[in-house]
Amino acid sequence: MRRGLRIVAMDDLLKEYLPILIFIGLAFALALIIVVASLIVGPSRPDPEKNSSYECGFDAFDDARGKFDVRFYLVSILFIIFDLEVAFLFPWAVSLGQIGLYGFWSMMIFLGVLTIGFIYEWRKGALEWE
Repeated sequence: MRRGLRIVAMDDLLKEYLPILIFIGLAFALALIIVVASLIVGPSRPDPEKNSSYECGFDAFDDARGKFDVRFYLVSILFIIFDLEVAFLFPWAVSLGQIGLYGFWSMMIFLGVLTIGFIYEWRKGALEWE
C-alpha cells in the first residue's frame, strides 16, 4: 500500500515537469526549423566582395599566429578603458543627488587620472598610424 502511494506521488511529480519538457522540445524544433529555412530560402552566391576581409582592415597574408603591431593592442586597451569609464559614469550620474560633493569630486579625480593617461599616450605618439 505504501509503495503504491509513492508511485502516484512520483507520477504527479513527473507531470509537473511535462510543460518544461514540452517547452524545451518546442524550442529545439523551432531553432531547427529556422536554421533549415534559412539554408533553403537564403541564396548562397559568394563573390569576391563578400569573401574579402572586412574585420581587421587588411587582407590575410600570413600565418594567423603572426605578430601584430603593438598599436593594435594599445588601441584595444584604450577602448576598454574608456568603455569602462562610461560604465562608471552612468550610475554616478543617476546617484549624483545622493552622493553629494564627495561623490562628485571623487569622480572628477577618476576622470582626471584617465585624461592625464590619455594625454600621455597622445603626446608619446602611440595613437599615430604610420
